[in-house]
Amino acid sequence: MPSSNTLRHDPELFDSAAFDEAATTTETPLSLFREALKKGDEVLRSRFQEGISAADLVPARAWLVDQLLVRAWERIVAPIPGEKALVAVGGFGRGELHPGSDVDLMVLLGDEAQAALTPALEQFLMFLWDFGLEVGHSVRSISDCIEEAQRDITTATNLMEARLLSGSAPLYERMRTVTGPSQVWPSRKFFEAKWQEQLARHEKYHDTAYNLEPNVKESPGGLRDIHMIGWVAKRHFGANTLHDLVAHDFLTEAEYQALLRGQNFLWDLRFALHTLVGRREDRLLFDHQTTLAKQFGFEDADHSLAVEQFMQRYYRTVMELSRLNEMLLQLFQEAILYANIDEPPVLINKRFQARRGFLEVTHPNIFTRYPIALLEVFLLLQQHPELKGVRASTIRLIRRHRNLIDDRFRNDLRARSLFMEILRQPRGITHEMRRMHRYGVLGRYLPAFGHITGRMQYDLFHAYTVDSHTLFVVRNLRRFALAEHAHEFPLCSTIMSRLPKPELLYLAGLFHDIAKGRGGDHSELGAEDAYAFCLRHGLSHYDARLVAWLVRHHLLMSMTAQRKDISDPLVINEFAKQVGDLKHLDYLYLLTVADIRATNPTLWNSWRDSLMAELYTVTKRALRRGLGNPIDEDELIQETQAQARRRLKSSGLHHMTVRAIWRRFSDDYFLRYSAEEIAWHTAAIARIGPEDMPLVLVNPRSTRGGTEVFIYTEDKDHVFALTVAALDQLGLNIQDARIITTESGHTLDSYLVLESDGEPVTEPYREQEIINHLRSTLQNTDLLPPPPNKTLPRQLRHFTTPTQINFSSDVHNNRTVLELITGDRPGLLARVGYIFSLCKVRLKNAKIATIGERAEDVFFITDTDNEPLKDTAVYECLQKALEETLLDSDNPTSVTLS
Repeated sequence: MPSSNTLRHDPELFDSAAFDEAATTTETPLSLFREALKKGDEVLRSRFQEGISAADLVPARAWLVDQLLVRAWERIVAPIPGEKALVAVGGFGRGELHPGSDVDLMVLLGDEAQAALTPALEQFLMFLWDFGLEVGHSVRSISDCIEEAQRDITTATNLMEARLLSGSAPLYERMRTVTGPSQVWPSRKFFEAKWQEQLARHEKYHDTAYNLEPNVKESPGGLRDIHMIGWVAKRHFGANTLHDLVAHDFLTEAEYQALLRGQNFLWDLRFALHTLVGRREDRLLFDHQTTLAKQFGFEDADHSLAVEQFMQRYYRTVMELSRLNEMLLQLFQEAILYANIDEPPVLINKRFQARRGFLEVTHPNIFTRYPIALLEVFLLLQQHPELKGVRASTIRLIRRHRNLIDDRFRNDLRARSLFMEILRQPRGITHEMRRMHRYGVLGRYLPAFGHITGRMQYDLFHAYTVDSHTLFVVRNLRRFALAEHAHEFPLCSTIMSRLPKPELLYLAGLFHDIAKGRGGDHSELGAEDAYAFCLRHGLSHYDARLVAWLVRHHLLMSMTAQRKDISDPLVINEFAKQVGDLKHLDYLYLLTVADIRATNPTLWNSWRDSLMAELYTVTKRALRRGLGNPIDEDELIQETQAQARRRLKSSGLHHMTVRAIWRRFSDDYFLRYSAEEIAWHTAAIARIGPEDMPLVLVNPRSTRGGTEVFIYTEDKDHVFALTVAALDQLGLNIQDARIITTESGHTLDSYLVLESDGEPVTEPYREQEIINHLRSTLQNTDLLPPPPNKTLPRQLRHFTTPTQINFSSDVHNNRTVLELITGDRPGLLARVGYIFSLCKVRLKNAKIATIGERAEDVFFITDTDNEPLKDTAVYECLQKALEETLLDSDNPTSVTLS
């Protein structure tokens, strides 16, 4: 909590003598003030570029602004009669001012002064804005200050940090007295309110500092957490600086230095952000991360980009600040909330006791004498849910002694047994794993986990650092096992309830990404780590192999579901062979769901839920049949048709009508649609006449997850292109596409779509809008307009994904497979559909996968004769058109198709 009042005169930054002399003669004071501010800011920027720390520059800028404010006040307001004072509040009151920060001011007035001063105050504030200061201001009497402070904790906090700039000192002191802790917001109430404020702020950021674009000031572990410590120290202890907490025995000198280092780094970062952007910006946006990484001296290495190293330093800094914040708030809680509670401690065992509901050691030398107690802490918290946490003094001892967790500690059978016992407890696994991480114990016990702490991946797919993602996976797995969460994922909870050893799943979650950043295949390297760990911790060879298999194949199920045609029995049989048995399938399904949900909050939706469940169900069926008795296509078709007939019979549709319609459908259709979907399609087709074509149906909540849009129309080469363009115009995101051609020259097209928020269509008017727009589009098929060029969203502009186009043969299904990997962009699928029409290619099926900034789409295509591509000219057309369209920002020309 520095004060700009302590700065000595800095003539390079602001030459007060020269300024004052010029002010007495100038006819343009506004220009004088503007130039002084501009020159001072240029000096500060230059010093920052030369390597001067923001710890020196932030208070220096506050001092610079002080000089200009006081002179403007004395020139415009001071001569007007009446009791008044100019007061700095908030961060400016603390003497902290970054290049883009608002200058928070309060004009304090005596009871009789306001009316006479109003014109001068308006002129003063306008003058400040005109010469370049962004001012946040209030005009209050002392009674206003009392009323506002009582009503609002934020106002009370701002007033607590007030600093007199100019004017009546007695008036200012009266305000300080009447808004002090003896009058409003006494220490206890103040602490409770600010604590709840911090909890709400952390919740806004999902209780993690590890977001892709964190807020340097407001995110957990950010500058606001340091402010929180300072506010409580000032309110309760009357501290003027954070270092005063050392004298009060709330911080050790080492902890204070760690806090100061963290603050200084964040100040440097915030100063650099404001300077780079040219205004206030506290978010570490992708727009700035690469530039800042270079500015802070980071360079690309073999296995990590400079920006990833830079962000890892940021994340590790805020983690350490979060740890200090937690420990200090715990100390404050004990000193402020429980100071008058004098309860004798309750002995738990020889090493630990409970005091005021918190766990503490029975002796400060416990961890030195018995290092294994560093793990025992977390087991006791699980076994005693009545405990509210760990006493701050014990947290400090854990932090001080965590270096005792070395190879000797890890090889101790007692430590290994304790760790496994923590994973096998019926409650508290997630909480204690996270607490172990916060206290720095998990990274010491698992050095590989320490390596991934704070590690980010510079993409839009992985929303959290690897360590944070990993603990989210464990949390998701744990929720599957708890009855109170069974309604969230009923299938997962049912499967979890029959697992013989859920701790194996938690271990797989803990290790699945632990080898990221080492180079090589992280799944293979992680599997080796997991296998060795399991054997060291007393697991059988079978269990160790199961955990290692899960780590090695943790991407298998999601890749199969999202990149392959799981309606193809051959795909299912191959996947079933890779899985091997139902136990492996159960474990893999749960790990896959937990992993996807923990990767990115927007990634999991009803479509992915249904897709994974479908793959699980059909694979389970294949495994029950036996790997030597694979699913037969004819048998599957007959079974599906029989189920659809039963549905249609109950609806009153004659079986001869059904037969006549189905006679035109290929086996492919009955393999790729469920009995429910077939019955829905068939009943609608039976009712229509020529005037109803094209037929468009909408099922808002399909069993496949999402909204199904079904189109039955005359088969033409460009139906797909027109359809995807129309769906794009409607703002719908296509998740899946199935295209089937009938022998009668019609096409059965089915698209699974979601709204832009990832939810299915819900409003009836929206269903009708889809139907009307698609019918109108498909009734006018002579002209295929090019898809419009849409502006790339801000985040996508900062990533470059080289376009990859791969062709392969799907011999069994008589089609060609086109794999397209490219940068995601609005209207991408509409562009691809346009190119298919240009090159006279027909789409049979599509797997659409957007992975952050990457689109990884697979298209199953044929030529106009519904045969695999053979003509090299078609391949060349696709290759050239895709490359040019995806690289060139110009719109392709409209084409009339014959």
